[in-house]
Amino acid sequence: MEELLSPYGEVRTAQQVAAEVREMDLYFTPRADRNVVEIQSSLGLLGRVALESPSPSIFEPFRNSASEDEICDCLLKLLEMRGVVQRQAKRNKTKLSKDALPKLWLLTPTASDRLLSGFSAILDNNWLPGVYFLGESLRSAIVVIHRLPRTPETLWLRLLGRETVQKQAIDELEALSPDDPLRSATLHLFYNLRRNLAARENLESSDRELIMRLAPLYQQDREKAVQEGLQQGIEQGIEQGIQRERTRMIENLLIVRFGSMDEELAAIIEPIMALESQEIMRLLLQLSREELLEQFGSHD
Repeated sequence: MEELLSPYGEVRTAQQVAAEVREMDLYFTPRADRNVVEIQSSLGLLGRVALESPSPSIFEPFRNSASEDEICDCLLKLLEMRGVVQRQAKRNKTKLSKDALPKLWLLTPTASDRLLSGFSAILDNNWLPGVYFLGESLRSAIVVIHRLPRTPETLWLRLLGRETVQKQAIDELEALSPDDPLRSATLHLFYNLRRNLAARENLESSDRELIMRLAPLYQQDREKAVQEGLQQGIEQGIEQGIQRERTRMIENLLIVRFGSMDEELAAIIEPIMALESQEIMRLLLQLSREELLEQFGSHD
């Protein structure tokens, strides 16, 4: 081949390609004991994407529309990671199935038909509109956020969109009941995003608007959680106070009846506390020490 081509241009053999260090935005490996139903109910389409298979997933979210070069760069990351996994399996002398290879999920706010066509990305009838899959061997998909349907299942991903799509998603989040677990979980997760965005010096107007929209919603959710925590704490405190008083009452009655508190009598306090107060008083005043120990003591 070298001889055939050399008359028409420069031929180099054994040309080396310098490997560039590439960082993946997010590399996710699902736990073996994952609860698929629970996760999908809280994260919707994002949960299905993350748990679509037991293999690891590479997530590459874009704040602005992904370009052709950026998608190619992500595919390089996928292929390099695939090589790492294959070499590791070879060293460990383990058989590596195709399903164990990592998958790539690109999340882009928008994408043109021309861009999708350039990567032969197509829809799958088993998935929602907006999720485009590349060739099977590439194990990659492009999630076009502005093409996702407006359903609760896609809410989490649409919050990562831009402009109108994101505004609509925030409106839907705000309309959810304060008791809706999706609302609370989403606000908690997006609070971390808000902090990360706020740390930037040059915020885009859309990012600034996202912070302004999420801040009061998150504050309301936190205030509700605090109030619930206080109420729970008050109720627990009252219950604990009642239990302490009942314990002291039983101890005092036993001491009055039998002159002192020993280990045998101390051991029957807890089972006696399960009774109604009137029944406790009657038994402690009527039964002898032996009868109390027989009725409430351990018979092991």
